[in-house]
Amino acid sequence: MAAESVPLVNVVTANVAIVLVIAAAMVHVGRRLSQPPVVAEIAAGLMLGPSLLGLLPGDIPERIFPHSARPMLATVAEIGVLLFMFLIGWELDLARLNGRKKILLPIAGLSMVIPFLMGSGAAILLFDGFRQDDTSVEVFVFYLATAFSITAFPVLARVIRDTRLSKTAVGATALACAAIGDVVAWCVLVLLLAIADASSMGRFFLVVAATVAFALVVALVVRPLLRFAVRRAADRDQAGALMVLVAAGVFLCAYATSWIGVHAIFGAFAFGLAMPRDGGPTLFQRVGVPLENVAMLLLPVFFIVTGLSVDVGSLGWSGVFMVLLVITVAVVGKFTGAAIPARISGMTWRSSCALGVLMNTRGLTELVILNVGIQRGIINGEMFTMMVIMALVTTAMAGPLLRLLRVVPRLDETVLVHDQRA
Repeated sequence: MAAESVPLVNVVTANVAIVLVIAAAMVHVGRRLSQPPVVAEIAAGLMLGPSLLGLLPGDIPERIFPHSARPMLATVAEIGVLLFMFLIGWELDLARLNGRKKILLPIAGLSMVIPFLMGSGAAILLFDGFRQDDTSVEVFVFYLATAFSITAFPVLARVIRDTRLSKTAVGATALACAAIGDVVAWCVLVLLLAIADASSMGRFFLVVAATVAFALVVALVVRPLLRFAVRRAADRDQAGALMVLVAAGVFLCAYATSWIGVHAIFGAFAFGLAMPRDGGPTLFQRVGVPLENVAMLLLPVFFIVTGLSVDVGSLGWSGVFMVLLVITVAVVGKFTGAAIPARISGMTWRSSCALGVLMNTRGLTELVILNVGIQRGIINGEMFTMMVIMALVTTAMAGPLLRLLRVVPRLDETVLVHDQRA
């Protein structure tokens, strides 16, 4: 039977099956190399795209993942990304930082400011060759600078847990700084997208006002309703109904922010910030874990869709220099921005260097931001490819460098914040 006669939905289901199997195999290989699953899944996406499989004759990526099926694959991936962003918001409990801001804020601030400034300089150099035609220099520079400043909180938590640093001052400080930095970065990105999409200053202020109104509704209306729903579900042992309600809330908030004019991921993230955190581990086990399992099941599809847009071969030899420039700026900016203030605050050089390494993990959060950039026409395909390579390299290097530094947990190290999922 000809492939053209197979219904499109069945092609997509077959594509999802292929993605899951290959991703599982790559994760198994990644574990043997002491790499977090996100690194293996990003590598799987690159392998199935034009960067590797596309080098073979016959346009194999198109045969396996036809262009007609990719919008549906992207929809499946979007569900996983929205749930992932909700979980990030739920885990970012900034209330835990009370009393320690004098120590954490300088480190968190400089770990954002220095890579932002270095990223701005690199973006100015890259503007002419790697922007979309109608992108202004201000939007391009601020977008890339923000992308250089990101630390992937969930990937960082996984790396810290795997290296047994979750109860040390280094691991706790890294988690707290990443939490602060990610909230700041998302806020900057919301404003940036409002500027990029606004056809006039009136439109910009309208989007900003609607976004502020949405945030107030989530904080003053949605959050109390969620608290009530959590208490009611606990009293009546209705965790399943609560999970359905939460999932619906994620998707409705995502639709609301998309309707306002900013990306859907911000709605899911805001809903996660509004989730109660006083329900203890039972609440997360009954509601968060099932949703996390769904997100982890669907996220490999996101990596494949991303990988199909990445063509390393298209960069050419001149692109190698640009990739090295991007990686160098990303690594040096984050490392110095975190390690130097950590050393000034009293950490040892070894612990400060370990903190700089941990803050360089970018992973999935970086890919989400990069997809926003290419969807909104801020960066072109070559810039997207270079930044994806940077995200992969900076995340993959964390494990080997931490082992090289021989950062061993000590019983007398003070815990500044505790990882909810550890």
